[in-house]
Amino acid sequence: MEMDIYKLVTGPVAWVAFGIFFIGVIARAVLYVKGLDWQLDRVAYTAHRKQGIRGAVRSIVSWLIPFGTHSWRFYPFFTIIFFTFHIGLLVVPIFLQGHSILLNERFGFSLPTISDFSADMLTIGVMVAAVLLVLRRLALPEVRIITTWYDYLVLAIAVAPFLTGFLAAHRIGNYNFWLISHIISSEILLVAIPFTKLSHFVLFFMTRMQIGMDYGIKRGGMKSKGMAW
Repeated sequence: MEMDIYKLVTGPVAWVAFGIFFIGVIARAVLYVKGLDWQLDRVAYTAHRKQGIRGAVRSIVSWLIPFGTHSWRFYPFFTIIFFTFHIGLLVVPIFLQGHSILLNERFGFSLPTISDFSADMLTIGVMVAAVLLVLRRLALPEVRIITTWYDYLVLAIAVAPFLTGFLAAHRIGNYNFWLISHIISSEILLVAIPFTKLSHFVLFFMTRMQIGMDYGIKRGGMKSKGMAW
């Protein structure tokens, strides 16, 4: 029975989850670009492409560097939690040795890997950071007032693959149960990304790019050169 479930979730269900993820992420990106205002955005971006690209790169890079912006420096503890959480979310699934072995078995290629110890530390970092993010939402009135059950659900979906994967890797409890739970929760995460706040996985770069282009062209960058906006 367990073997049948394993074959199902690692076979057809996995392909459906990856299909929804890739198609959904591409659709969100396309819809974002199509949603730009033609007169206010696209004309300026097209006419001043060089300045726009420079502003976009500056915006993305500064926000990807811990303490690279005033906002990151103003909330140092939150910044550490935020980057710990997101670095673990990205690095562990992509560079975990077990995942690389599966890639090689299924598709004939593999990626560079991190050590099991590093994976454990990053996984623990993700889970601890998630708890601290929940406590922050509960403790700070300005955050609590805009928090709903949906925010906790999205956070739980993001963390579940790490918790179940950690329990399976260290064989805590029933290994087969936690392994299948890890696979299913990972597939739920993939499917949820295009349809929830987790879509900032791709929309972060697009919004930062647009804001950077705005500041590089319309909101100061080109003001001295006769830009009308």
